[in-house]
Amino acid sequence: MTRVQIGLGLQGDKTAGEYARLAVLAESYGFDVLCVFGDLMFQPPIFPLLEMARATERVRLGAACWNPYSQHPYEIAGQVAALDLASDGRAYLGLARGAWLDAVGIRRTRPVTVVDEAITVIRMLLAGDDGGFAGEMFQVAPGTRLSYTPRRPTVPLLLGAWGPRMVALAGRVADELKVGGTANPDMVPVARDRLAVGTTEAGRPLDAVDVVVGAVTVVDEDAGFARALARREVAMYLGVVAELDPTVEVPADVLAELKQYVSSGGHHEIDALIPDDLLDRFAFSGTPEQVAQQAQRLIDAGVSRVEFGTPHGRTAARGIELLGTRVLPLLSRD
Repeated sequence: MTRVQIGLGLQGDKTAGEYARLAVLAESYGFDVLCVFGDLMFQPPIFPLLEMARATERVRLGAACWNPYSQHPYEIAGQVAALDLASDGRAYLGLARGAWLDAVGIRRTRPVTVVDEAITVIRMLLAGDDGGFAGEMFQVAPGTRLSYTPRRPTVPLLLGAWGPRMVALAGRVADELKVGGTANPDMVPVARDRLAVGTTEAGRPLDAVDVVVGAVTVVDEDAGFARALARREVAMYLGVVAELDPTVEVPADVLAELKQYVSSGGHHEIDALIPDDLLDRFAFSGTPEQVAQQAQRLIDAGVSRVEFGTPHGRTAARGIELLGTRVLPLLSRD
């Protein structure tokens, strides 16, 4: 059995130099993967990723995720090629349909087709295939190819998805599926079943796709502080992901209040909206021992990677330190 990997997810909200410092810290503690989120209106992932590539030697690096609605696949191909070159072959390609794009007037029509065709175009360009592509959503004229040679003709593909059709696509074409915004072990067998639809269609082994689970993380010696901060952080995502999890029932009126909480800048009583049991489904939070217990439940459920997302702790550096020195040693990953 392959050893379960542990990763860190960083938001694009830091200053130049800070990403490198955090990346060096994470690598020194033994983390396996560093990703940067591609959330709306934060820094584009490529800037932090290139900085971290230069500062590290071992960790895998990628965006979670690039979005083919806001960037053409040829641009994504160029960015992942640049990251692979800068990291000496440690890049992966993360793609997802994205969220909140209506705020900038982008309509996400036919998401499975868009993502599937984007994968095809990116792979063609990286491989030097200039035969052209005539898709429903994207077109590449015959003879079109990158004017440089990528570090590798293929890079591993991570697809971020929850829904059955997109997860089935991951089963057909991806190396990893990321179910983002959850710490719920009950979601792991659901994801595996949905992947199996795609792997079976493609004639791939049932275990061909690794499952990655990641969520908001706050670890601190003061469990009350950690869980209060986690509630505020997870509220932004809970209105989106709670409706996607078939193993959790959140009343419609609670979801409406959560969305109002976010839109009003957090002027509601968040403890009542997100009780402890719901918080534990969608965030890692508490003391190092509590966070380790949550992560272990996911490992025992069969994930291939656990990803601890921002803000990590009172400060990013302190949170990463506690995760590296206090949480990782408690995990059984073999």
